[in-house]
Amino acid sequence: MTITEKIIARHSGKESVVPGEFVECSVDLVLANDITGPLAINEFEKAGAKKVFDPDKIVLIPDHFTPCKDIQSAELVKKLRNFARKHRVRFYEIGKVGIEHALLPEEGLTRPGDFIVGADSHTCTYGAVGAFSTGMGSTDIASAMITGKVWIKVPSSIKFIYKGKKNKYVGGKDLILYTIGKIGVDGANYKSMEFTGETIRDLPMDDRFTICNMAIEAGAKNGIIEPDDITLLYFEEKGIFHPDIIKSDEDTFYEDIIEIDVSDIMPQVSAPHLPSNSKNVDEYENVKIDQVVIGSCTNGRITDLRRAASILNGHTIHPEVRCIIIPATQKIYQQALKEGLIDIFLTAGCVISPPTCGPCLGGHMGVLGEGETAIATTNRNFIGRMGHPKSYVYLSNPEVAAASAIKGKITHPDKI
Repeated sequence: MTITEKIIARHSGKESVVPGEFVECSVDLVLANDITGPLAINEFEKAGAKKVFDPDKIVLIPDHFTPCKDIQSAELVKKLRNFARKHRVRFYEIGKVGIEHALLPEEGLTRPGDFIVGADSHTCTYGAVGAFSTGMGSTDIASAMITGKVWIKVPSSIKFIYKGKKNKYVGGKDLILYTIGKIGVDGANYKSMEFTGETIRDLPMDDRFTICNMAIEAGAKNGIIEPDDITLLYFEEKGIFHPDIIKSDEDTFYEDIIEIDVSDIMPQVSAPHLPSNSKNVDEYENVKIDQVVIGSCTNGRITDLRRAASILNGHTIHPEVRCIIIPATQKIYQQALKEGLIDIFLTAGCVISPPTCGPCLGGHMGVLGEGETAIATTNRNFIGRMGHPKSYVYLSNPEVAAASAIKGKITHPDKI
């Protein structure tokens, strides 16, 4: 079996499972946010449930409109807060909250071998630590909060083998954008994307999170990377030793095996209005921009901020561009402050946002107006994603975004 099939089998009480099989699985963690959580709570109450299956395995995270931008968002968070108090489930208040898919790994709540479900499509992020994690609708999440179980169809797997030496300024974001460009936004529809190869084994955890985070942008059920020494060190630094390590069998069946030579990959940019419109940054140079967003559950971690700061240091944001920096969690914000990154950003003319999803979903803290163009380290560039239906979003890594903020147009970092 593959690593995904092994985790599903273990959580369904079976010795083995095969793609296409329907099984019921016990869950290790259930999560929801300030948009999806209230819907799940409504269904929970409509079902007449009196208690959750396990308070320690449920997490409610108000990250999309944090801090609350209006009365409606305040009411949504209030609903989460009241439910959390009543049922004593985990809830992260302002001052402790962060973008969920950066916060939960940081807190050590997502571990190898876990079966994790969340009412957010980017729940697939946790595959980076060797967990099976997938997004579900709020009704399914309500059921999971009551029973501790979900049903699932076992996905078939596609193995992506990355080899070769990465070029300068190429990181996890570029690898996944290139991959989505290669197979399309439905190229892994309801499949498990298993990322492996010498290049992946050399990647730090933050880049792995970025890759698995965007598996959903290829239509995947989940993305996953086998735990290795880098994973073990990541958990040891959190005081978690000997986590459950599961690996794919060498003789297992994959629906497809795709090999990618990363030496062919340059920094990528995805043009509106699909992540699959991915090409080398040079293909989109001279596209004028109005806004830059560096953050999100995809690229708001400390290494992402370091990469952006390495480009912005000593430079000034273009006078016709607004640049928004969003550390993904309070701890990342604090670390960036200690390292002097925040000072670099402020001196360059950026604005620093508290941890929030904010502009990524067109929520707040940087909504685009009609005809405006942004380049962002976020994960989606659909029509109207960051604001007006007639606005435009390009996706990139932190270095390209920072370089573009300086020049006022999409720019290769080498041009700075």
